[in-house]
Amino acid sequence: MERGGLTVQGWCQLMAGVMTVLVVVAGVVGVALFRATQDASDQLTDHLAPARVATATLQAALVDQETGVRGYVISRNTEFLQPYTQGLATERQTSATITRLVGHRPVLVHDLKALEGAAATWRRQYAEPIVAATRAGRTVSPSTVDGSKNAFDHLRTLMNAQNAHFDADTGQLRDRLKTDQTVRNATFAALLVLFLLTGVALMVLARRSVGRPLESLRLSVREVAGGDFARRIPAAGPRDIRDLGEDVDSMRETIVAALTAAREQQAVLSSQAVELQRSNAELEQFAYVASHDLQEPLRKVASFCQLIEKRYGDQLDERGTQYIAFAVDGAKRMQILINDLLTFSRVGRHYDAREPVDLGAALGKALANLEAVAEETQADIERPGDLPVLTGDPTLLTMLWQNLVGNAIKFRVPDSAPHVRIECERDEDGMWRLTVTDDGIGIPPEFAEKVFVIFQRLHTRDAYEGTGIGLAMCKKIVEHHGGRIWLDTTRDQGTRVCFTLPAQGAPARHDAARTMEGSPA
Repeated sequence: MERGGLTVQGWCQLMAGVMTVLVVVAGVVGVALFRATQDASDQLTDHLAPARVATATLQAALVDQETGVRGYVISRNTEFLQPYTQGLATERQTSATITRLVGHRPVLVHDLKALEGAAATWRRQYAEPIVAATRAGRTVSPSTVDGSKNAFDHLRTLMNAQNAHFDADTGQLRDRLKTDQTVRNATFAALLVLFLLTGVALMVLARRSVGRPLESLRLSVREVAGGDFARRIPAAGPRDIRDLGEDVDSMRETIVAALTAAREQQAVLSSQAVELQRSNAELEQFAYVASHDLQEPLRKVASFCQLIEKRYGDQLDERGTQYIAFAVDGAKRMQILINDLLTFSRVGRHYDAREPVDLGAALGKALANLEAVAEETQADIERPGDLPVLTGDPTLLTMLWQNLVGNAIKFRVPDSAPHVRIECERDEDGMWRLTVTDDGIGIPPEFAEKVFVIFQRLHTRDAYEGTGIGLAMCKKIVEHHGGRIWLDTTRDQGTRVCFTLPAQGAPARHDAARTMEGSPA
């Protein structure tokens, strides 16, 4: 079903959009105010001020013209005409400059044209005729001089009007610049305050719309994690937070259901544990019976059969003697089988020590137990100079070595001395990988798994003695220590048994020789 409302990302995008709009508006307003201020400043500094300077130069040039004409009339010296001539050139140049600078201001342009027109009239009607008459040696009439003076006074009036208009425009521009700067500063201050208020408003809005729902969700989840599984998870705030709250609450309900089922299962397991304890007690009782009560009748059967053979042996025929021998042998094998089964059942129960074990020392004990059979078969046992120290049961690890090395000696090629090689290395998983290799009769690959099953034999008892428990015992010991055991099926001759043990200690050095002839050193 479609859910309404904004997500957390939507809220973030909304706030980012509002801030972006404010930034854009502030930028546009700032640029407009800056341009207005800059325009007023440019008009004042780049147009009016230079035009005012040029106007002063123009007015000075007109005054120089009038002074030059008057001096020439009085002195009749042509050198006095130089200011007049220079003033004309300056007038033309400054008029062009003023037109270029204030061409967009009609009043100032009108003042300039009026001044230029009046100056041209003065020169045409008075200055030029006066200069011409003076050059011709004629006397200039007083009326002409008075007319020239009156005309130039009119020029001075126009100059004053022009200066007044320049002062007015300059004052207006300065007032405008001051106003624009004031408006600009006030606008920037208002924008700054607006930014701050908008930021605070957005923070408050984010807190109310996102922060509080997240905080409520966090506290509720923490209480549920603390064990209050009955507390419901609130679903409020943005859409994705509501969805998250509903999902977490759904997970809480699933956990509650699983916890209820687990508690029910725990009750069942508790009853099964009680039953298992009872079963273990019965197993212990059976082991006690097997080790004492069952072996006692077997010893009696063997003893009485031997007494019958001793006392009545001369009365029995060959078949009767053979039957007694069968009975004695069966009783002895039954005792051996019972003892092996007891040993097998005690792995992990009676033998469950967890202490540092020197595998080299355990191997030395096993070879000492096999000393007689090693001397009898002239076995060549090659062992590594160092073996690691790890955590385990020393009795079980000694039994492991004894079974593996004993099998290597037992299943030798007839009429040949067996050669047994023991190796140890660290594998990629951080485990110790150990191997026991012999040159005996070997095991076909198809029986690689079968030989580790209890009571599984590949040969008859007449060919090789044993109960078929040895390798099953080895597998149980290795797996009890956290490793695994297998046969290397790639060998063409002999047998290689490989097994791993967890590396939990540092290697220990031994002074034993790498190769031992016959019995272990």
